[in-house]
Amino acid sequence: MKFIVSSSYLLKQLQVLGGVINNSNTLPILDNFLFELDGNALTVSASDLETTMSAKLEVESSDQGTVAVPAKLLLETLKTFPEQPLTFVVGNNNTIEISSNHGKYALAYADGEEFPKAVELEDPSSTTILGDILATAISKTIFATGNDDLRPVMSGVFFQFSTEGLTFVATDAHKLVKYTREDVQASQSAEFIMPKKPLNLLKGILAGSDSEVMIEYNESNAKFTFDETQLICRLIDGKYPNYEAVIPKENPNKLTIARTQFLNSVRRVSIFSNKTTHQIRLKIAGAELNISAEDIDYSNKAEERLTCDYQGDDMQIGFNSRFLSEMLNNLNADDVQLEMSLPNRAGILTPVDGLDEGEYVTMLVMPVMLNN
Repeated sequence: MKFIVSSSYLLKQLQVLGGVINNSNTLPILDNFLFELDGNALTVSASDLETTMSAKLEVESSDQGTVAVPAKLLLETLKTFPEQPLTFVVGNNNTIEISSNHGKYALAYADGEEFPKAVELEDPSSTTILGDILATAISKTIFATGNDDLRPVMSGVFFQFSTEGLTFVATDAHKLVKYTREDVQASQSAEFIMPKKPLNLLKGILAGSDSEVMIEYNESNAKFTFDETQLICRLIDGKYPNYEAVIPKENPNKLTIARTQFLNSVRRVSIFSNKTTHQIRLKIAGAELNISAEDIDYSNKAEERLTCDYQGDDMQIGFNSRFLSEMLNNLNADDVQLEMSLPNRAGILTPVDGLDEGEYVTMLVMPVMLNN
């Protein structure tokens, strides 16, 4: 079997697929890309058993066949070529030969039949969403997922589809993000938990993309199809916690402040906070917000005063500065609102502006106990 393909076009596709391959695989075959040639269509796949991704490329050929090619070796070789046509010839001596303008390179290949087959989704439900919207939903939520192996459901993003809109939720029990789109609907209700790795891959490929993504899903797997690419992954098994129950409904104390100013202040003051708790104190009275931190062990402390718009009772509340700055960093708004009820109840952070019609973001951050 033989085909000719542009070096930079092939590299671009393989770099995306290479994100699927783990550094250490239990099955040696997973260190390879699967090449499936059918005339002038070449389908390249990569898998780690949980996630399989494939892309269809246009090549010059009239042959058929499948081979598994060492991914790392091929990627390293392709990165060094300037743009040029490359000819791939699969020989009978178990090597695949690549010819460039200046040289020839032979690498050993494995039998393509050994490569694990991608899962076929039985009787899936489906919905379609714009690539850029999906990428935004992922980046707005994925940072809030947990890393606790004992609670695998919290290590993914919860997708909740309904005829009213789509909701994406992530939480690690300290912070929670709920991202809703009412301008996109699903044909029927469904919910599933997506693992982080495939989401990060999708986020990278789809950012700024205006192509439609078709999402198909059943009890155990989800499949994302867009352009000439397909990603199939296993879903996280389990029931997602009832997140609505933890979002406090009555929050009489409302603080509105410029996001960048608040973020910079939190970042500066937190340098002086305790290195294990990262605790900062917000003291709000009238139109003044006082942010302070103290590390008693090292006699470090800092305090800043900001003007803000505040309605409610004077209060003091403590937060983990890392969570707070992560959330503020993830919003695109000029102004944000922090709603609170009591010093021991979660604070709710929402953007005041900067959202599209039908787009909503709610971020919840748990307070830390202040030691007076």
